[in-house]
Amino acid sequence: MLQQWLAYLFLSAGAPFKAGGRKNDPTGYTEVNKGKLTFRNAADLYLYPNTLVVVKATGEQLKEWLECSAGMFKQIDPTSDKPQSLIDWEGFRTYNFDVIDGVNYEYDLTKPARYDGECKLINPESHRVVNLTYQGKPVDPKAEFLIATNNYRAYGNKFPGTGDKHIVYASPDESRQILADYIKATSEKEGSVNPNADKNWRFVPITGNDKLDVRFETSPSEQAAKFIAEKAQYPMKQVGTDEIGFAVYQIDLSK
Repeated sequence: MLQQWLAYLFLSAGAPFKAGGRKNDPTGYTEVNKGKLTFRNAADLYLYPNTLVVVKATGEQLKEWLECSAGMFKQIDPTSDKPQSLIDWEGFRTYNFDVIDGVNYEYDLTKPARYDGECKLINPESHRVVNLTYQGKPVDPKAEFLIATNNYRAYGNKFPGTGDKHIVYASPDESRQILADYIKATSEKEGSVNPNADKNWRFVPITGNDKLDVRFETSPSEQAAKFIAEKAQYPMKQVGTDEIGFAVYQIDLSK
């Protein structure tokens, strides 16, 4: 069976499970401190007993899958100088925001979302996903990809490219156990685990308005502030704390 998969292009999809709850828990984030890792750390990264499943999807379905994920972000008015929220907390659940690794892509947030939070088509003429490439070349809509995801996403039939007919492999192993095994094996081989974001996706720069004020809410912890100061993909500065307790940052999307 492995042999027949070798002709396909392999990708993986993952979503954040702890990202502030439903905008009701400023402490609802994962923080892994430097030092010895335990199974509890892996379980905190991957909360649910989901299992590994692989689906087969075309390049066209891959793009629409990403369009569904793009619904997490609000449309940004590039001409406004008023505060605008980046995340659509009310209309979208963060656990439905899949990052698909193995391809590169950009989101144009000046366009309205193509899908709503339930992945229902609401703006057929809108396309936020641009510059979708695989190994430096535009993704062929007819190309076939194998995407590693979890059973919740794979069998949910909500996102394009998912559902029973797309399943090519279903593992009995829990994703968090696979993660824990990877951490253990890597630690034993290399002495430590040093994960780094490969920044395979980004926003299309919004330029021409020095007064653009886009706001992003996240954890108010010192660890989060330190991470943002040292490793944020975009320049960010804290401008306050909201009534629930989330730290509010102004994010520069012109870069």
